[in-house]
Amino acid sequence: MLKTLLVIAIGFLPSLFSLWLMRKNKARTRALLRRAAVTSFPRQPRSQNQHHRIDNQDRYYLEGVGYLVGDISCEYNARSGYIRCAVNPSGPCDGCRFYQERNVVARTKHHI
Repeated sequence: MLKTLLVIAIGFLPSLFSLWLMRKNKARTRALLRRAAVTSFPRQPRSQNQHHRIDNQDRYYLEGVGYLVGDISCEYNARSGYIRCAVNPSGPCDGCRFYQERNVVARTKHHI
């Protein structure tokens, strides 16, 4: 009977060791991800409503579309009333290093 229990206990040892290694590795991975998130994206104190604040001088009304935010002549402008652009969503557009003039192609009846 004692030999049978010893064989069963020895049979469970690799599983228990594997489970212990998996939990240890998961905890280490979480710690590394947490450290990477803190160093890559440090928290900056924001004043209230800074994220949602849009200046009136930054808004344009386009007939049939509505209000747009940011420089609408830029290629990266999101053409949205909430986000300025894909590259620099919080702005400002003045002096943005990613500015590229938008190439507008006029549509004629041949292009439709």
